[in-house]
Amino acid sequence: MADTPAAPERADAAAWLAVAAGTLGALMATLDISIVNSSLPTIQGEIGASGTEGTWVATAYLVAEIVIIPLSAWLTRMLGLRTFLLIAVVLFTGFSMICGISTNLTQMIIGRVGQGFTGGALIPTAQTIIAQRLPRSQQPVGIAAFGVTAIMGPVIGPVIGGWLTENVSWHYAFFLNLPIGALLVGLLLIGLPHQKAKLSEFAQADFLGIIGLALGLGGLTVMLEEGQRELWFASSLIRTVAAISAIGFICLFTGQFVARRPVIKLSLLLDRQFGSVALMGVVLGIVLYGTSYVIPQFLASIADYNSLQSGKVVMLSGIPSLMLMAIVPILLRRIDIRIAVGGGLLIMGMSAYFDANLNAFATGGDFTESQLLRGVGQILAMLFLSQAAVQSVPPADAGDASGLFNAMRNLGGSFALAGISIIQDQRTWFHSRRMEETLNANSVMVQDYMAGSAQRAGSMAAAYRQLGGQIQVEALVMTYNDIFFIMACGTLIVLPLVLFLRPLPKHSEPAAMH
Repeated sequence: MADTPAAPERADAAAWLAVAAGTLGALMATLDISIVNSSLPTIQGEIGASGTEGTWVATAYLVAEIVIIPLSAWLTRMLGLRTFLLIAVVLFTGFSMICGISTNLTQMIIGRVGQGFTGGALIPTAQTIIAQRLPRSQQPVGIAAFGVTAIMGPVIGPVIGGWLTENVSWHYAFFLNLPIGALLVGLLLIGLPHQKAKLSEFAQADFLGIIGLALGLGGLTVMLEEGQRELWFASSLIRTVAAISAIGFICLFTGQFVARRPVIKLSLLLDRQFGSVALMGVVLGIVLYGTSYVIPQFLASIADYNSLQSGKVVMLSGIPSLMLMAIVPILLRRIDIRIAVGGGLLIMGMSAYFDANLNAFATGGDFTESQLLRGVGQILAMLFLSQAAVQSVPPADAGDASGLFNAMRNLGGSFALAGISIIQDQRTWFHSRRMEETLNANSVMVQDYMAGSAQRAGSMAAAYRQLGGQIQVEALVMTYNDIFFIMACGTLIVLPLVLFLRPLPKHSEPAAMH
């Protein structure tokens, strides 16, 4: 990161204002990851997007964030911390306004991509502010504040978005960033000193890696999202984006050998411990982002919940997470990392399995137990995996390891949302056909049922429509059960990787996490 004078033993007011700005910026960025989840059914209806297309609203943000997080250190060195953050905040606020005034899916995706690029920069730089502006003795306070932000942002996002959708309008879930952005600009101007830009850093960038990262992940995401609807490689669009993705990954890998400082140091994945941490991080992202997306969708389509009601159910997982954050230092010193990570993943797998047995009469109360378990599991897994990612590599590579781990977790979330779209299309059709095959027109039981339904509905045509609706609901419930079951199996598959983890060094300082 950019060179700065050593922090004094006790931070002054300006330093704490800078920390407040970093924490507020991180909260704004993490909040917007999930603020649309509970209100997504409403947004989809107004911008003319189908249920599967709606995953783009969440996926676009995650993919863009994956690209920008590894670039944050380089951009900070080149522009200076305050200048970089001011640019990021202003652009993030502008892209939020684009999302708020969107009338179609294309506009919304452009706004969400812009939010991801700029909002993703606010998260690692918050950790930089803590390291630069606070003395070592006061850094745990800043780290604890950041930890609460990292956990509570995605949890309270659906509640805030749901409340605004039900009481004002979904547009204000994005317009909310305007006053916050203005406050953030003021805090940054007061709390952070200006640093001279080092434009010479521009020539040292890994442009092959940057272009490759954007093309590779962007193309792969489009292919996964649209493949099912476009009949995969029978479509010229899918063949084109697959080629773009392949070229992108070739550029990314080439940059590993020709760049002085690769945008992402992929060689770290060859380390047995860090590679295990990265794979578990992918699964962690799948469960974290997958469940926070699926639960509001289920409650809206099956239980007829509004956005606020769905948001409250999602928020349940934040209660145990917030309580456990208070004893983070004790957990790090007292619990073996293998037990903590293994227990966290097992608990998250159990919570997903509990949700794999839903029926058409399920309501938000049926998610209470699983959501509370998920909150315990995610704090154990996320906390200890983030520490293991940094501690498993030499100190010089700690920044690269942290960025790569965060990227892998977000990549898991992107895969989850794309996979959910595919599974919804395939399994809903599959379950519908299987149920229809069991309804034999010559069956006396079926004929009696349809005759009774026709009498109640007023006509045989209405009875057929009613039966079709029942089949679709049951097929959708079975599909959601399939999704939760796959998540549960994913955590069990990576569980043996905890054996490759080494205990954390005694008395090591906790690293800030996202």
